[in-house]
Amino acid sequence: MGSGTIRDLLSDLSDNDHEVIASDYSSDALDRLPDHPRLRKVVGDVGNAEELATLLVDCDLCVNGVPTFAGFQMPIFEACLKAGKPYVDYGGMGVYTVKQKARHQEFQDQGVTAVIGLGADPGLSNVICRACADRLDEIDSINLYWTATTKGPESPVLEPPYTPSTILAEYANPSQQFFDGELKEMPPRGGLETWELPEPFGSTTFMFSQHSEPLTVPFAEGIASKGIKEFTWRLALPREQHQAWLSLVKAGFGDFETPVVLSDGHKVKPLEVLQKVMDRHIDRHRAEIPAKESHELHFAVGKGRKNGLHTTVTVRVRGGPHPLYEDYVDAGTSMNMSIGVQQILKNSLRPGVWAPEEYFDVTAYLAEVERRHFKVSIETVTLE
Repeated sequence: MGSGTIRDLLSDLSDNDHEVIASDYSSDALDRLPDHPRLRKVVGDVGNAEELATLLVDCDLCVNGVPTFAGFQMPIFEACLKAGKPYVDYGGMGVYTVKQKARHQEFQDQGVTAVIGLGADPGLSNVICRACADRLDEIDSINLYWTATTKGPESPVLEPPYTPSTILAEYANPSQQFFDGELKEMPPRGGLETWELPEPFGSTTFMFSQHSEPLTVPFAEGIASKGIKEFTWRLALPREQHQAWLSLVKAGFGDFETPVVLSDGHKVKPLEVLQKVMDRHIDRHRAEIPAKESHELHFAVGKGRKNGLHTTVTVRVRGGPHPLYEDYVDAGTSMNMSIGVQQILKNSLRPGVWAPEEYFDVTAYLAEVERRHFKVSIETVTLE
Protein backbone atom coordinates (compact mmCIF):
# COMPACT_ATOMS: atom_id res chain seq x y z
CA MET A 1 0.00 0.00 0.00
CA GLY A 2 2.74 2.42 0.98
CA SER A 3 4.74 1.74 -2.16
CA GLY A 4 1.68 2.45 -4.31
CA THR A 5 1.08 5.74 -2.50
CA ILE A 6 4.71 6.71 -3.08
CA ARG A 7 4.41 5.92 -6.79
CA ASP A 8 1.31 8.09 -7.05
CA LEU A 9 2.91 10.97 -5.14
CA LEU A 10 5.86 10.87 -7.55
CA SER A 11 3.74 10.51 -10.70
CA ASP A 12 2.39 13.11 -13.11
CA LEU A 13 -0.91 12.84 -11.23
CA SER A 14 0.69 14.54 -8.25
CA ASP A 15 0.11 18.28 -7.97
CA ASN A 16 3.02 19.02 -5.64
CA ASP A 17 6.79 18.89 -5.77
CA HIS A 18 7.38 17.62 -2.25
CA GLU A 19 10.26 15.32 -1.50
CA VAL A 20 9.02 11.90 -0.41
CA ILE A 21 10.94 10.13 2.36
CA ALA A 22 10.34 6.39 2.43
CA SER A 23 11.45 4.67 5.60
CA ASP A 24 11.33 0.94 6.24
CA TYR A 25 13.03 -1.54 8.54
CA SER A 26 13.84 -3.60 5.46
CA SER A 27 16.36 -2.29 2.96
CA ASP A 28 15.02 -4.90 0.49
CA ALA A 29 11.60 -3.26 0.60
CA LEU A 30 13.15 0.13 -0.09
CA ASP A 31 15.22 -1.28 -2.95
CA ARG A 32 12.00 -2.36 -4.69
CA LEU A 33 10.87 1.26 -4.91
CA PRO A 34 11.68 3.13 -8.12
CA ASP A 35 14.57 5.57 -8.16
CA HIS A 36 13.34 9.14 -8.44
CA PRO A 37 14.93 12.56 -7.81
CA ARG A 38 12.15 13.39 -5.32
CA LEU A 39 12.43 10.10 -3.41
CA ARG A 40 14.78 9.58 -0.45
CA LYS A 41 15.06 6.09 1.04
CA VAL A 42 15.94 5.69 4.71
CA VAL A 43 16.32 2.44 6.64
CA GLY A 44 14.64 3.07 9.97
CA ASP A 45 12.95 1.42 12.93
CA VAL A 46 9.66 2.96 14.09
CA GLY A 47 10.11 0.97 17.29
CA ASN A 48 13.02 3.26 18.13
CA ALA A 49 11.53 6.51 19.46
CA GLU A 50 14.65 8.52 18.72
CA GLU A 51 14.87 7.33 15.10
CA LEU A 52 11.18 8.08 14.60
CA ALA A 53 11.52 11.57 16.08
CA THR A 54 14.52 12.27 13.82
CA LEU A 55 12.55 11.20 10.73
CA LEU A 56 9.67 13.50 11.67
CA VAL A 57 11.89 16.60 11.96
CA ASP A 58 12.03 17.13 8.19
CA CYS A 59 8.41 16.15 7.46
CA ASP A 60 5.45 18.30 6.49
CA LEU A 61 3.23 15.25 7.00
CA CYS A 62 3.66 11.64 8.18
CA VAL A 63 1.95 8.71 6.46
CA ASN A 64 1.75 5.70 8.78
CA GLY A 65 1.96 2.69 6.47
CA VAL A 66 2.77 0.12 9.16
CA PRO A 67 0.17 -2.69 9.34
CA THR A 68 -2.54 -1.84 11.86
CA PHE A 69 -1.96 -4.80 14.17
CA ALA A 70 1.84 -4.60 14.15
CA GLY A 71 1.74 -2.67 17.42
CA PHE A 72 2.79 0.81 16.27
CA GLN A 73 -0.51 2.54 15.44
CA MET A 74 -0.69 4.62 18.61
CA PRO A 75 3.08 5.21 19.10
CA ILE A 76 3.42 6.77 15.61
CA PHE A 77 0.20 8.75 16.13
CA GLU A 78 1.49 10.06 19.46
CA ALA A 79 4.96 10.78 18.06
CA CYS A 80 3.37 13.09 15.48
CA LEU A 81 1.45 14.91 18.21
CA LYS A 82 4.65 15.39 20.18
CA ALA A 83 6.52 16.60 17.09
CA GLY A 84 3.64 18.81 15.94
CA LYS A 85 3.43 17.06 12.57
CA PRO A 86 0.25 16.23 10.59
CA TYR A 87 -0.55 12.49 10.67
CA VAL A 88 -2.48 10.14 8.37
CA ASP A 89 -2.92 6.36 8.32
CA TYR A 90 -4.66 3.71 6.24
CA GLY A 91 -7.08 2.72 9.02
CA GLY A 92 -7.44 1.59 12.61
CA MET A 93 -9.87 -1.32 12.23
CA GLY A 94 -12.22 0.39 14.65
CA VAL A 95 -10.13 -0.60 17.67
CA TYR A 96 -7.57 2.19 17.21
CA THR A 97 -10.06 4.48 15.49
CA VAL A 98 -11.93 4.97 18.77
CA LYS A 99 -8.71 5.57 20.70
CA GLN A 100 -7.52 8.10 18.13
CA LYS A 101 -10.82 9.98 17.94
CA ALA A 102 -10.78 10.30 21.73
CA ARG A 103 -7.66 12.49 21.33
CA HIS A 104 -9.43 15.05 19.11
CA GLN A 105 -9.42 17.87 21.67
CA GLU A 106 -5.78 17.25 22.55
CA PHE A 107 -4.74 17.53 18.90
CA GLN A 108 -6.86 20.68 18.50
CA ASP A 109 -5.29 22.25 21.58
CA GLN A 110 -1.80 21.48 20.25
CA GLY A 111 -2.65 22.69 16.74
CA VAL A 112 -1.91 19.31 15.13
CA THR A 113 -3.92 17.72 12.32
CA ALA A 114 -4.64 13.99 12.01
CA VAL A 115 -6.83 12.30 9.37
CA ILE A 116 -7.36 8.65 10.19
CA GLY A 117 -8.54 5.83 7.95
CA LEU A 118 -7.39 7.33 4.65
CA GLY A 119 -7.26 4.75 1.90
CA ALA A 120 -10.03 3.07 -0.07
CA ASP A 121 -11.98 1.37 2.74
CA PRO A 122 -11.84 3.32 4.98
CA GLY A 123 -11.15 6.56 3.16
CA LEU A 124 -12.89 6.72 -0.20
CA SER A 125 -15.75 4.78 1.41
CA ASN A 126 -16.23 7.56 3.98
CA VAL A 127 -16.22 10.23 1.27
CA ILE A 128 -18.96 8.53 -0.75
CA CYS A 129 -21.05 8.29 2.42
CA ARG A 130 -20.68 12.05 2.80
CA ALA A 131 -21.76 12.42 -0.85
CA CYS A 132 -24.95 10.51 0.00
CA ALA A 133 -25.57 12.51 3.16
CA ASP A 134 -25.09 15.88 1.45
CA ARG A 135 -27.94 15.07 -0.97
CA LEU A 136 -30.47 14.31 1.77
CA ASP A 137 -32.21 16.67 4.20
CA GLU A 138 -33.09 13.81 6.56
CA ILE A 139 -31.29 10.46 6.71
CA ASP A 140 -32.86 7.15 7.66
CA SER A 141 -29.94 4.93 6.69
CA ILE A 142 -26.65 4.69 4.85
CA ASN A 143 -25.45 1.21 3.88
CA LEU A 144 -21.89 0.85 2.61
CA TYR A 145 -20.45 -1.97 0.51
CA TRP A 146 -17.17 -3.03 -1.11
CA THR A 147 -16.41 -5.98 -3.33
CA ALA A 148 -13.72 -7.15 -5.71
CA THR A 149 -13.39 -9.90 -8.25
CA THR A 150 -10.79 -11.19 -10.67
CA LYS A 151 -10.97 -12.60 -14.19
CA GLY A 152 -8.45 -15.17 -15.37
CA PRO A 153 -7.05 -18.65 -14.61
CA GLU A 154 -7.01 -19.89 -11.03
CA SER A 155 -3.78 -19.09 -9.22
CA PRO A 156 -1.69 -21.85 -7.56
CA VAL A 157 -1.10 -19.58 -4.54
CA LEU A 158 -3.12 -17.49 -2.10
CA GLU A 159 -2.09 -13.86 -2.58
CA PRO A 160 -3.55 -11.63 0.14
CA PRO A 161 -5.26 -8.55 -1.33
CA TYR A 162 -4.03 -6.61 1.72
CA THR A 163 -2.41 -7.29 5.10
CA PRO A 164 -3.24 -10.85 6.30
CA SER A 165 -3.82 -9.74 9.90
CA THR A 166 -6.47 -7.30 8.69
CA ILE A 167 -8.25 -9.93 6.61
CA LEU A 168 -8.22 -12.46 9.46
CA ALA A 169 -9.62 -9.83 11.83
CA GLU A 170 -12.38 -9.00 9.35
CA TYR A 171 -13.36 -12.66 9.18
CA ALA A 172 -12.88 -13.70 12.81
CA ASN A 173 -13.87 -10.71 14.93
CA PRO A 174 -17.32 -9.35 15.78
CA SER A 175 -18.16 -5.99 14.25
CA GLN A 176 -19.84 -2.80 15.40
CA GLN A 177 -22.81 -1.71 13.28
CA PHE A 178 -25.14 1.24 13.85
CA PHE A 179 -28.82 0.33 14.36
CA ASP A 180 -31.67 2.26 15.96
CA GLY A 181 -29.38 5.21 16.57
CA GLU A 182 -26.64 3.33 18.45
CA LEU A 183 -23.71 0.97 17.92
CA LYS A 184 -24.45 -2.71 18.36
CA GLU A 185 -22.07 -5.68 18.26
CA MET A 186 -22.74 -8.16 15.47
CA PRO A 187 -21.29 -11.69 15.26
CA PRO A 188 -18.43 -12.41 12.83
CA ARG A 189 -19.49 -12.70 9.18
CA GLY A 190 -23.11 -11.83 10.00
CA GLY A 191 -25.57 -9.63 8.13
CA LEU A 192 -25.40 -11.63 4.90
CA GLU A 193 -26.93 -9.72 2.00
CA THR A 194 -26.90 -10.67 -1.68
CA TRP A 195 -26.86 -8.17 -4.54
CA GLU A 196 -27.19 -8.84 -8.26
CA LEU A 197 -24.39 -6.66 -9.60
CA PRO A 198 -23.27 -5.92 -13.18
CA GLU A 199 -20.62 -8.09 -14.77
CA PRO A 200 -18.00 -9.15 -13.93
CA PHE A 201 -19.28 -9.19 -10.33
CA GLY A 202 -22.63 -10.98 -10.78
CA SER A 203 -24.47 -12.34 -7.76
CA THR A 204 -22.45 -11.20 -4.73
CA THR A 205 -23.04 -11.97 -1.06
CA PHE A 206 -21.75 -9.36 1.38
CA MET A 207 -21.08 -9.79 5.10
CA PHE A 208 -20.52 -7.54 8.11
CA SER A 209 -16.88 -7.20 9.13
CA GLN A 210 -14.86 -5.29 11.67
CA HIS A 211 -14.19 -1.82 10.22
CA SER A 212 -13.93 1.80 11.24
CA GLU A 213 -16.62 3.47 9.10
CA PRO A 214 -19.57 2.64 11.44
CA LEU A 215 -17.62 4.22 14.30
CA THR A 216 -17.26 7.61 12.60
CA VAL A 217 -19.76 8.25 9.78
CA PRO A 218 -23.06 8.22 11.75
CA PHE A 219 -21.50 10.53 14.36
CA ALA A 220 -20.07 13.07 11.90
CA GLU A 221 -21.26 16.66 11.85
CA GLY A 222 -23.92 17.14 9.19
CA ILE A 223 -24.82 13.43 9.26
CA ALA A 224 -25.79 12.80 12.88
CA SER A 225 -27.88 15.97 12.89
CA LYS A 226 -29.99 14.65 10.00
CA GLY A 227 -31.36 11.90 12.22
CA ILE A 228 -29.54 8.85 10.85
CA LYS A 229 -30.75 5.65 12.51
CA GLU A 230 -28.83 2.98 10.58
CA PHE A 231 -25.32 2.67 9.20
CA THR A 232 -23.72 -0.61 8.12
CA TRP A 233 -20.53 -1.77 6.43
CA ARG A 234 -20.28 -4.99 4.43
CA LEU A 235 -17.58 -6.56 2.28
CA ALA A 236 -17.26 -9.39 -0.21
CA LEU A 237 -13.86 -10.70 -1.25
CA PRO A 238 -13.48 -12.63 -4.52
CA ARG A 239 -15.09 -16.06 -4.10
CA GLU A 240 -11.85 -18.08 -4.10
CA GLN A 241 -10.29 -15.65 -1.61
CA HIS A 242 -13.36 -15.81 0.60
CA GLN A 243 -13.25 -19.58 0.86
CA ALA A 244 -9.52 -19.60 1.62
CA TRP A 245 -9.69 -17.03 4.44
CA LEU A 246 -12.82 -18.58 5.86
CA SER A 247 -11.02 -21.93 6.02
CA LEU A 248 -8.03 -20.36 7.76
CA VAL A 249 -10.29 -18.85 10.40
CA LYS A 250 -12.00 -22.21 10.87
CA ALA A 251 -8.54 -23.75 11.32
CA GLY A 252 -7.83 -21.36 14.19
CA PHE A 253 -5.86 -18.56 12.53
CA GLY A 254 -8.47 -16.00 13.57
CA ASP A 255 -6.56 -15.81 16.85
CA PHE A 256 -3.35 -14.89 15.08
CA GLU A 257 -1.53 -13.17 17.96
CA THR A 258 -1.75 -15.69 20.82
CA PRO A 259 1.42 -17.85 20.68
CA VAL A 260 1.25 -21.61 20.38
CA VAL A 261 3.83 -23.81 22.10
CA LEU A 262 5.72 -26.21 19.84
CA SER A 263 6.89 -29.66 20.91
CA ASP A 264 10.40 -28.31 21.55
CA GLY A 265 9.02 -25.63 23.87
CA HIS A 266 9.41 -22.70 21.49
CA LYS A 267 6.52 -20.25 21.23
CA VAL A 268 5.42 -18.85 17.88
CA LYS A 269 2.58 -16.61 16.78
CA PRO A 270 0.24 -18.22 14.21
CA LEU A 271 0.39 -15.10 12.03
CA GLU A 272 4.19 -15.26 11.80
CA VAL A 273 4.06 -18.90 10.69
CA LEU A 274 1.25 -18.23 8.22
CA GLN A 275 3.04 -15.25 6.70
CA LYS A 276 6.34 -17.14 6.31
CA VAL A 277 4.64 -20.16 4.71
CA MET A 278 2.64 -17.97 2.33
CA ASP A 279 5.70 -15.94 1.35
CA ARG A 280 7.69 -19.12 0.71
CA HIS A 281 4.89 -20.62 -1.39
CA ILE A 282 4.50 -17.45 -3.44
CA ASP A 283 8.28 -17.29 -4.08
CA ARG A 284 8.36 -20.94 -5.15
CA HIS A 285 5.47 -20.57 -7.58
CA ARG A 286 5.89 -16.99 -8.73
CA ALA A 287 6.49 -18.02 -12.34
CA GLU A 288 3.21 -19.96 -12.34
CA ILE A 289 1.03 -17.09 -11.09
CA PRO A 290 -1.21 -16.15 -14.02
CA ALA A 291 -2.03 -12.62 -15.03
CA LYS A 292 -5.49 -11.60 -13.90
CA GLU A 293 -7.85 -8.70 -14.39
CA SER A 294 -8.85 -7.11 -11.10
CA HIS A 295 -12.14 -5.25 -10.65
CA GLU A 296 -13.49 -3.51 -7.55
CA LEU A 297 -16.71 -1.75 -6.65
CA HIS A 298 -17.42 0.62 -3.78
CA PHE A 299 -20.98 1.81 -3.26
CA ALA A 300 -23.05 3.56 -0.63
CA VAL A 301 -26.85 3.66 -0.54
CA GLY A 302 -28.42 6.50 1.42
CA LYS A 303 -32.15 6.64 2.14
CA GLY A 304 -34.17 9.47 3.61
CA ARG A 305 -35.95 12.61 2.47
CA LYS A 306 -35.14 15.54 0.22
CA ASN A 307 -37.58 18.47 0.16
CA GLY A 308 -40.00 16.27 2.07
CA LEU A 309 -39.96 13.47 -0.54
CA HIS A 310 -38.62 9.94 0.01
CA THR A 311 -35.24 9.83 -1.73
CA THR A 312 -32.54 7.21 -2.35
CA VAL A 313 -29.01 8.27 -3.26
CA THR A 314 -26.54 5.68 -4.56
CA VAL A 315 -22.89 6.61 -5.04
CA ARG A 316 -20.68 4.12 -6.88
CA VAL A 317 -16.95 4.07 -7.57
CA ARG A 318 -15.73 1.34 -9.87
CA GLY A 319 -12.15 0.40 -10.71
CA GLY A 320 -10.94 -1.96 -13.40
CA PRO A 321 -7.80 -2.94 -15.31
CA HIS A 322 -5.64 -0.01 -16.43
CA PRO A 323 -1.92 0.28 -17.30
CA LEU A 324 -1.58 2.85 -14.53
CA TYR A 325 -2.20 0.17 -11.89
CA GLU A 326 0.35 -2.41 -13.02
CA ASP A 327 2.92 -1.60 -10.32
CA TYR A 328 0.42 -1.09 -7.51
CA VAL A 329 -0.41 -3.64 -4.81
CA ASP A 330 -3.82 -2.07 -4.21
CA ALA A 331 -4.57 0.83 -6.53
CA GLY A 332 -7.66 2.03 -4.68
CA THR A 333 -6.04 2.21 -1.26
CA SER A 334 -2.70 3.52 -2.52
CA MET A 335 -4.13 6.25 -4.70
CA ASN A 336 -6.72 7.45 -2.22
CA MET A 337 -4.05 7.98 0.39
CA SER A 338 -2.08 10.03 -2.14
CA ILE A 339 -5.17 12.06 -3.05
CA GLY A 340 -5.88 12.79 0.60
CA VAL A 341 -2.28 13.73 1.40
CA GLN A 342 -2.14 16.18 -1.50
CA GLN A 343 -5.43 17.80 -0.54
CA ILE A 344 -4.32 18.15 3.08
CA LEU A 345 -1.06 19.83 2.05
CA LYS A 346 -2.61 22.22 -0.51
CA ASN A 347 -5.24 23.61 1.90
CA SER A 348 -5.18 25.21 5.32
CA LEU A 349 -4.70 22.62 8.05
CA ARG A 350 -7.57 21.92 10.46
CA PRO A 351 -6.20 20.81 13.84
CA GLY A 352 -7.90 17.82 15.47
CA VAL A 353 -8.45 14.14 14.74
CA TRP A 354 -10.75 13.72 11.75
CA ALA A 355 -12.25 10.91 9.71
CA PRO A 356 -12.28 11.49 5.91
CA GLU A 357 -16.01 12.31 5.77
CA GLU A 358 -15.32 15.20 8.16
CA TYR A 359 -12.27 16.64 6.42
CA PHE A 360 -12.45 16.66 2.63
CA ASP A 361 -14.41 18.52 0.00
CA VAL A 362 -16.36 15.73 -1.73
CA THR A 363 -16.40 17.27 -5.22
CA ALA A 364 -12.67 18.00 -5.30
CA TYR A 365 -11.83 14.58 -3.84
CA LEU A 366 -13.94 12.55 -6.29
CA ALA A 367 -12.57 14.57 -9.21
CA GLU A 368 -9.11 13.27 -8.30
CA VAL A 369 -10.47 9.72 -8.08
CA GLU A 370 -11.82 10.07 -11.62
CA ARG A 371 -8.46 11.39 -12.84
CA ARG A 372 -7.04 8.02 -11.78
CA HIS A 373 -9.44 6.19 -14.12
CA PHE A 374 -12.02 5.13 -11.55
CA LYS A 375 -15.64 5.57 -12.68
CA VAL A 376 -17.74 7.63 -10.28
CA SER A 377 -21.54 7.79 -10.54
CA ILE A 378 -24.17 9.40 -8.32
CA GLU A 379 -27.80 8.34 -8.80
CA THR A 380 -30.70 10.04 -7.02
CA VAL A 381 -34.22 8.55 -7.08
CA THR A 382 -37.11 10.50 -5.60
CA LEU A 383 -40.59 9.09 -5.03
CA GLU A 384 -43.42 11.58 -5.48
